[in-house]
Amino acid sequence: MQISIVIPLLNEQESLIELHDWIARVMQSNHFVYEIIFIDDGSTDSSWNVISELSRKNDNVKGIRFLKNYGKSQALHAGFKAAKGDVVITMDADLQDNPEEIPELYKLIQDEDQHIVSGWKKKRYDSVILKNIPSKLFNWAARKTSGVKLNDFNCGLKAYKSDVVKHIEVFGEMHRYIPVLAKNAGFSKISEKVVQHQARKYGTTKFGAERFINGLLDLITIWFVSKFGRQPMHLFGALGVLMFIVGFGFSIYLGIDKIFLNPMGRLITDRPQFFIALTAMLIGTQFFLAGFLGEIMVRTRKNDTRYTISDKINI
Repeated sequence: MQISIVIPLLNEQESLIELHDWIARVMQSNHFVYEIIFIDDGSTDSSWNVISELSRKNDNVKGIRFLKNYGKSQALHAGFKAAKGDVVITMDADLQDNPEEIPELYKLIQDEDQHIVSGWKKKRYDSVILKNIPSKLFNWAARKTSGVKLNDFNCGLKAYKSDVVKHIEVFGEMHRYIPVLAKNAGFSKISEKVVQHQARKYGTTKFGAERFINGLLDLITIWFVSKFGRQPMHLFGALGVLMFIVGFGFSIYLGIDKIFLNPMGRLITDRPQFFIALTAMLIGTQFFLAGFLGEIMVRTRKNDTRYTISDKINI
């Protein structure tokens, strides 16, 4: 299998036939051995019926149906798990990603030995205020925080070597940061290709302005996990030691002052430094406990069931 095309979707019944036919034409004209894996992320329209019909007409079409909407990251996780191609292409189902880009993405992965080639929608047909400006700010923050020099983290059109998608865990809302997860796992050959962006032809976007807030929160999570995910005690223990030293320092000061400098002064418990010392030592202890609990969770965690598959086609 040369190419696996993984397409997560939610309520995209109008675009699926056109998208399938377009992909099939590109694959056949380039003589690729391929599979198309549609992941229906809990659609409430007739998307699954369309996928089922397409699979009857084309044996290369496969489908996974979730019991309910779990999110794009979970859909990609299921698609990556099922993919058999040497190169895995991800794209959205709304016809805003151009299948004509697939041969060049495949060539870049194979010929230039890249781990990931990420699409860059340099010219967009989205709302400037609602999407373009927030997206630029988000991508700037992602580059600065992660160290991955991509201009468009949000682009759904990406190509991966099979090893990459089989060795990374996509969870939560981390689909935007798959290149960062890959880099943290050692897959550092990441490049970018300008791709054509097209205006949405059917339906409405499934992502609102809240995705940028969630994206920034996820970025903080990625930063923490990449630096301290395996050894959380390094962060929480250091903070705990710092707070404990501050509290202990104030305690020593209060003790020396009361015993040697001002024995007839007011009670230690009446002084603000006492409460600073007490609070700092309590916070330090809590940081230590958080670090210990984090270490225990890292060493005992198991992969939880993150989604329920209600149906499959050709998987």
